[in-house]
Amino acid sequence: MATALITGASKGLGAEFAWQLAAGRHDLVLVARSADALETLAAQIRGAAGVDVEVLVADLSDAADLDAVAERLGDAERPVSLLVNNAGYGIGQDVIDSDWETEKAVLDVLIATPLRLSQVAAKGMVERGHGAILNVSSIAAHLANTTYAAHKRWVLDFTEALASQLHGTGVTATAVLPGLTVTEFHSHPTLEHMRGDYPAAAWLTAEQVVTSALAAVRRQDVVVTPSARYAVAGWLMRVTPSALTRKMNSMRSR
Repeated sequence: MATALITGASKGLGAEFAWQLAAGRHDLVLVARSADALETLAAQIRGAAGVDVEVLVADLSDAADLDAVAERLGDAERPVSLLVNNAGYGIGQDVIDSDWETEKAVLDVLIATPLRLSQVAAKGMVERGHGAILNVSSIAAHLANTTYAAHKRWVLDFTEALASQLHGTGVTATAVLPGLTVTEFHSHPTLEHMRGDYPAAAWLTAEQVVTSALAAVRRQDVVVTPSARYAVAGWLMRVTPSALTRKMNSMRSR
């Protein structure tokens, strides 16, 4: 049975990835900071889907914890065939309003973690001749107005570069670019205002995003934007001069 490792697995998109992959008969390695949340989810999935679920508690902004996840991912005796780099969060602050420790932690989770884990996963997968890496970017990658957008742009560019390097190896890399999605992401005090800033029609469900992302992995697509409306929005953002997108307030605090 194939095994998937999911970061940020305790809630939101991560939990939905876990449920859908378990339904597809994947064993799971669930990674997140909250031991209680992970154990609860793991018990539910084991009972409902009958798959093996391993819990790995880790704060991915901590170097030692990231090392531990990388070590598990690189364990040749317990190979992982699908890596889902999902962990992430936004702080909803401009650089001049935040502090270095906050910015460094976000950088470590959104950039250093997917880079490190993708590298470890890719090496093992290439040796075995098969596997897939799924990186969660964001529609915000097409904007130029926040450090979050810049981080997610890096995830997109990195995934495209990785996919090119993996061509012909039997291993694929895919970036998913969700739009506004109903998860706990927007419960952060500086982001919760967004729930009321956009109409209900603008919001996707976690199920929609994950279903689209996993279908793209199966098709071996490099980039996928869930829903037709966000695919169109993404195209518009790409062709809009950055001088205009820089002025957009999406993901910014008030």
